[in-house]
Amino acid sequence: MTQKLKNRWFIAASAVGIHISIGSVYAYSVMTNPVKDIFQVEGSTVKWAFKIAILLLGFSAAFLGRWVERVGPRKSGTTAGILYGLGILGSGLAVQIDSLYLFYLSYGVIGGIGLGIGYITPVSTLVKWFPDRRGLATGMAIMGFGFSALIFGPVMQKLFDTVGVSNAFYVLGILYMAIILASARYIERPPEGYIPIGFHPENNTKIKPDLANIDANSALKTTRFYYMWVMMFINIACGIAIIAAASPMMQEKLAYTPMQAAAIVGLIGVFNGFGRILWSGLSDFLGRANTYIIFFSFQVLAFYFLPKIGTELLFLGVLFTVITMYGGGFATLPAFLGDLFGTKQLGAIHGMILVAWALAGVVGPTIYDMVKEATGSLDTTMSVFAVLFAVALLVSILMKRLVDKAHNDMQV
Repeated sequence: MTQKLKNRWFIAASAVGIHISIGSVYAYSVMTNPVKDIFQVEGSTVKWAFKIAILLLGFSAAFLGRWVERVGPRKSGTTAGILYGLGILGSGLAVQIDSLYLFYLSYGVIGGIGLGIGYITPVSTLVKWFPDRRGLATGMAIMGFGFSALIFGPVMQKLFDTVGVSNAFYVLGILYMAIILASARYIERPPEGYIPIGFHPENNTKIKPDLANIDANSALKTTRFYYMWVMMFINIACGIAIIAAASPMMQEKLAYTPMQAAAIVGLIGVFNGFGRILWSGLSDFLGRANTYIIFFSFQVLAFYFLPKIGTELLFLGVLFTVITMYGGGFATLPAFLGDLFGTKQLGAIHGMILVAWALAGVVGPTIYDMVKEATGSLDTTMSVFAVLFAVALLVSILMKRLVDKAHNDMQV
């Protein structure tokens, strides 16, 4: 008896469920002040749990990517839910017994590994369910990761104020685990050779053929892999530095209260999530390489001029636009990797690129903290990131030339 084909839109919804839970890491700045007050340390010390989590996210995605491909999204999603939930629950225990090192271990290491597995679990699966709209498909899942801060930023602050910090972590840990485990039960790969009804790839001139269909080891031998790695490293390092510092920066720059700053973190989540679905969807029409060129061209100027903007509304407008492009870079990435390397081992290749996220998650906020503390100037700090974006723009132009040449060679 033939098994009934699952609804690919419900598969996408399951992917969103996983990502909206693990994406709560982007609301970390909301917990910085409450947690540092309990441990009686500087905010930069508490921020190391966030850096470790992002570091472990990238490395676990890289080293466990082949395992995720082998066992399938249901088992890997279940594993992610258990680990991430335990990491948050352990953070509550760490706060309760006043152990900073247990906090690093729980939130950073255990939670970080859960993040990495959960992040790559749905992506290669969705690309296979949506060969007609790769950008839109990956944008839908990764959109949840960005939108999470909108939901959980204010929720965290409310829980901290009402039930206390440790109890807030307990509530959140149980909630995240339940959502991820429920989502993992539905998600699965499509049957081999799946083509959506009404989609005829041979007649669709807008969708160019993949440049290759190779495994992860072969991808490592190509120039385009390293172009992509550098582009993502810079986009993430600069963007994540702003996200990690968002709440304290708003309190300093705009004299916001902690609750007002938490609301801005929530709005950052809106634009982070919106940018993921917007830009990844547009990349189906603009082309992946062109989309990244737009990102870096705008952000070179935005990061340089942002500290010079005196109008609150314009300042926030530029900041939120930057955040859409930060999120859009993540969401467009899996579709771009599919274009460059095919879907043979897309999850594993995606995981290796996310090493850039692991390192950038440490490097970006550290550069921000070091330059800001040394100079006391937001202007100088942001100028450093503007220079980095100029490098990324150059690499993105080289990538476009490489991709265009490869497509032209295929037509000869």
